[in-house]
Amino acid sequence: MLRILSRPATRLMERWLPDPFIFVVVLTLIAAAAAMLTQGTGPVELARIWGGGFWELLQFAMQMLLVLVTGYILASSPPVRRLLARMAGLARSRGGAILLVSLVSLAASWINWGFGLVVGAIFAKELARQIRVDYRLLVAAAYSGFVVWHGGLAGSIPLTIATPGHFTESQIGVIPTSQTIFSGWNLAIVVALFVVMPLVNRAMLPDTAEEVLVDPDTLAERETPARTTAMTPAERLENSPLLMYLIGIPGLLWLLLHFTGGGALNLNVVNFLFLFLGIVLHGSPRSMLNALDDAMRGGAGIVIQFPFYAGIMAIMIQSGLAASMSEWFVSISTAETLPFWSFISAGIVNVFVPSGGGQWAVQAPVMLPAAEALGADAARVAMGVAWGDAWTNLLQPFWALPMLGIAGLKARDIMGFCVVQLLITGVVIGGILLLI
Repeated sequence: MLRILSRPATRLMERWLPDPFIFVVVLTLIAAAAAMLTQGTGPVELARIWGGGFWELLQFAMQMLLVLVTGYILASSPPVRRLLARMAGLARSRGGAILLVSLVSLAASWINWGFGLVVGAIFAKELARQIRVDYRLLVAAAYSGFVVWHGGLAGSIPLTIATPGHFTESQIGVIPTSQTIFSGWNLAIVVALFVVMPLVNRAMLPDTAEEVLVDPDTLAERETPARTTAMTPAERLENSPLLMYLIGIPGLLWLLLHFTGGGALNLNVVNFLFLFLGIVLHGSPRSMLNALDDAMRGGAGIVIQFPFYAGIMAIMIQSGLAASMSEWFVSISTAETLPFWSFISAGIVNVFVPSGGGQWAVQAPVMLPAAEALGADAARVAMGVAWGDAWTNLLQPFWALPMLGIAGLKARDIMGFCVVQLLITGVVIGGILLLI
């Protein structure tokens, strides 16, 4: 059934889904038109808002680029490649490869979203080297694990409201993670997705006649050619493990001090971890620099598209469009259904504002007073927004850019499968928010 459903969805996306840059331009025009028609924002004011917000995500764009680069450096180091190769050897069939990459990506994304994107992409490439399986579905299965991130250890909304001094503390106080991430109903969603997503991905496996395979040789890591002449002093430095240990070990020491001192696992720490583990495990500057060159080839989309999403975010927030959308969903909610409608509204807003923290800043001023007025559970409402933010990432190519850069695919290659994943996960998450 799902194989039949995924076939037309994949063909539709391959034919009609443009490059993600075109997608973000179209989203910009839609957001601008909606702001003018529904909020009465004038063209001049709209241009001021858009241009003023255009560069607001530069720090985050750099962090995302480093997720790709540092993650690739770590995953392409010789010890990690050998580990991934042994793990990939556990898959004995096409279906086994899909199940395995789904589970690995889900587990990694629940720990940290950046970690999940990189590990999923690298592991998918390793599986494709060993097993002849549809490469598009393999990468889509790896990306599907990303749907659990906001219900996991690095979820920005539950961690925000668990931090003293957060901007909504006067309304809801400090809500511990025992009521959000580790609540019974949230863990039920996570467990359900760990069961359902691998099976959904396995069920979409195309017939062998329809598979799109990839030449394993194109996925091989670059090998350093054997030298026929003596190395120069500069080349000896480039191939010296001593330099790598002298800088890498202090970096790992800082991480040890950070975690033993109660430090949190955030995006900067993840990138620091990836980079310094990669430095030590590569063993020479030349090996690491070769990996860096390979990683940077997939980073162009991140560099050019993030400013456009920052502009869209500014339009949605400053025009009042995002708040108006949220208010409409609140108007049809009850205390029991508000978490569900928070989930749906957040899913829609996330297409235009693909940032968990930014989305909470937009929706919290609407959702939390509604929760108080209706007598709804504020923790469940907040997690409804969190799950909505994670859910439509399956449709939003913004977050897929690092994974696609590593895998060497276009968004249109995987989005047909992602549409099916979106439908199934929407039923699972929404159903549990309504019923438990």
